[in-house]
Amino acid sequence: MIKKIKSIVALLAIVAMVSSCSLTLPVNATSNPIGDKVGTAKATGFLGILFFDADASISTAAKNGGITQISTVDIKHTSILNILVTYETIVTGK
Repeated sequence: MIKKIKSIVALLAIVAMVSSCSLTLPVNATSNPIGDKVGTAKATGFLGILFFDADASISTAAKNGGITQISTVDIKHTSILNILVTYETIVTGK
């Protein structure tokens, strides 16, 4: 019985270690009408501080979506044990 409980606890610990967390937050909204275009830009780093060739700017996201009039801007933050961190800027507009 004790071995079974230890196995279950070990399995739960492994699942917790490899799980990730994702959070999307609004950053800005304008008075421009909501458009049907969506553009994204992403930056991925290690330990939350080492980012290489990363551009998650609003202008890059708008350019990637072909957006000239921005309606909303959201930021999506994803973290796997705070080792692998991703920031994604999501822009909507026309």
